[in-house]
Amino acid sequence: MLNDFTESWNSHGVPVKGYASLFFGQFVVLMADERASMVSGCSTDSSIHLIKEIENRFEVQLFDRQLLAFYVKDKVELLPLSQLSFAVNNGFIQSGTLYFNNTVSTKSEMINNWIIPVKDSWIASRVSFIQEV
Repeated sequence: MLNDFTESWNSHGVPVKGYASLFFGQFVVLMADERASMVSGCSTDSSIHLIKEIENRFEVQLFDRQLLAFYVKDKVELLPLSQLSFAVNNGFIQSGTLYFNNTVSTKSEMINNWIIPVKDSWIASRVSFIQEV
């Protein structure tokens, strides 16, 4: 689905030089090279339609911004934002736990700031970590 989409992705009739992949079996990454052609509202809408189609076909939620993703014990763990304090207070999430910063919006940010320790994320300003041994 991802390959088919990027092969036919257009912006005002101009092909978009795009890339799409699934990382960790969990994250759909879709990129457009805007040096080749700018992405417009219609092309953005088509990418959202693709993600909704994936959600329906595979019965997953990809647009739920209340789910946080961490790398714990060699796998991706999803945690509802409402349970963040509980997870931190009970030591399930620590300052060094890897967090998937899904607010990145450029290739450079993805390479450098997508997977970061919790202590380097926005989460650190919202919770207090227990003393780690």
